[in-house]
Amino acid sequence: MEENLLVEGLRRGESNSLEHLFNIYKDKVFNTAISYVQNAEDAEELTQDVFFEAFRSIEKYKGDSSLSTWIYRITVNKSLDFIRYTKRKKRFAVITNLFNPQTGEQKFDATDFVHPGTELEKKEQSAHLFKALEKLPENQKTAFILSKIEGLSYVEISKVMKLSVSSVESLLFRAKQNLKKNLSRYYDDL
Repeated sequence: MEENLLVEGLRRGESNSLEHLFNIYKDKVFNTAISYVQNAEDAEELTQDVFFEAFRSIEKYKGDSSLSTWIYRITVNKSLDFIRYTKRKKRFAVITNLFNPQTGEQKFDATDFVHPGTELEKKEQSAHLFKALEKLPENQKTAFILSKIEGLSYVEISKVMKLSVSSVESLLFRAKQNLKKNLSRYYDDL
């Protein structure tokens, strides 16, 4: 189905158009979301939220960029909003209760996350990478995820992030430097 026909179908509220949109972009949305939230259940929920938002706000889509760019933008924004919400919730939880009263285990520990796409023998390295990714500023994290994990070109990333290509290059350079610095601490300890 052509993109403009798909958009028109969505604007008319056709469920088959929403199903077609979902089938085209569900894997990309899920993979992007899980790279941010590092939890499969949360990524699945975010994926649903992204498609609900796309369907709900299709009238706002002007066609200035491709539909995939628009979907990525919604995914990035929803993921970042989720992280902000979770961090606020986490700060509150730390203040009120650091440990689970039944098990005595610490709540909200995201350091053990392993991306499902990694090979078994690389789980530990993946966990350290995603832990280091969490320390990056939002823009650097977004540029890195879209480039290295989603495989988007600099031009595509610039459209998703609404930045110039040179700004994307700069963000990626700084992200790599920060990751190198954060990961070198881990490797120096070995």
